[in-house]
Amino acid sequence: MRANITRKLAGKVALVTGGSRGIGAAIAKRLAADGAAVALTYSASPAKADEVVRSIKAAGGKALAIKADAADTEAVRLAVAKTIGTFGGIDILVNNAGALAIAPIEQFSLEDFEKLIAVNVRGLFVATQEAARHLREDGRIIHIGSTNSERMPFVGGSVYALTKGAVAGFTKGLARDLGPRGITVNNVQPGPIDTDMNPANTDFACDTVPFTALLRYGQPDEIASFVAYLASPEASFITGASLLADGGYAA
Repeated sequence: MRANITRKLAGKVALVTGGSRGIGAAIAKRLAADGAAVALTYSASPAKADEVVRSIKAAGGKALAIKADAADTEAVRLAVAKTIGTFGGIDILVNNAGALAIAPIEQFSLEDFEKLIAVNVRGLFVATQEAARHLREDGRIIHIGSTNSERMPFVGGSVYALTKGAVAGFTKGLARDLGPRGITVNNVQPGPIDTDMNPANTDFACDTVPFTALLRYGQPDEIASFVAYLASPEASFITGASLLADGGYAA
């Protein structure tokens, strides 16, 4: 484990949706390194999910992988229940699961529209609602939104931006709903991050990098460290915020 720092999340239980790879995997590993027991969901990558769990356990942590497609309402609810049943409660929910489809609005299919709404909005709502019923005092809800809710500099991203804009608005209202219980709700908005789904060595990446102030893609660990801070006691007075972690993409 992270022996060189205080384990600020010791005794906490976290659920990370879409935690088998990319940003989600980095978040799961970081929360575990900071002391939390971590459950993570996956939809179609059991081997990758098991690899994350093995990595956490090898470092002395506690982890559990749960098959649950974010578009499947009942599966999402059961994932919350299984997290609580296994680890005895829940303190932190990270809504990381997401879907992406890009096309000009005239060509955007209703099927893709419904998928983005189902995963990015409805799935996030269901996980949040179910977790909120059980979150302990001073709990944390952290959404993984997108800088594209504030800036969409290319054609075809309107529906994706719509869903991430919904997340930003939901964050503000939810902070009011849950604030009296000491639960904070925040929305981390990454920019271009080097993952399997959005690698930094493609033509798209070459076109995207000049839009960032730092002239580079970010790394999943850079988002995970921000999430870990928001999950910690140090961030107890931050709520209702949509916070950019985008290398200046929206600057």
